[in-house]
Amino acid sequence: MNIANKITVVRVIFIPVFLIFFLVPWHFGTLTIGHSVIPVKDFIAAILFIVASCTDWLDGYYARKLDLVTNFGKFLDPLADKLLVMSAFIPMVGFGTIPSWMIIVILAREFAVLGLRLVAVEYGEVIAASHIAKWKTAAQMVALILLLFYNVPFGKDGFPLAMIILWIAVILTIISGWDYFYKNRGILLQSK
Repeated sequence: MNIANKITVVRVIFIPVFLIFFLVPWHFGTLTIGHSVIPVKDFIAAILFIVASCTDWLDGYYARKLDLVTNFGKFLDPLADKLLVMSAFIPMVGFGTIPSWMIIVILAREFAVLGLRLVAVEYGEVIAASHIAKWKTAAQMVALILLLFYNVPFGKDGFPLAMIILWIAVILTIISGWDYFYKNRGILLQSK
């Protein structure tokens, strides 16, 4: 297993650790950052999420720079991204932090594109991540980081920067989903 794939595996390992700090009701006190008062356990969860998110950039950097692109990496990297993002989004729906319909849109797009990729594999084609999809993932991660930090620097009830970026992520989710299906419509119209 090369360094890029090891970094991707580390991202997957970070997910349960992040969830332990995010979901277990420990009481370590609070921190005040800007206008936000953040429980220490949530602060730690946010830092873990940031580190895990940075591994997404790092594994791609090494894979391209050192020509370490593998089928395992092509499979696990996008899966690790989805698992990380959804491990934060789904509890936030349960907490009432974000509307469930937004996450349903994001999940529906992910399942649809996964299905398209599976059909493409049957025809010997690999559908790489598009630039719009990369921007979508980045917007999702930034929105999550702001939400995990209680919308720093504005505070939970201040200017809704986190929600604005989440709206951008949802819009990019829809656009990137349409883009994948439009550009690969020939795959769906083929018959064996």
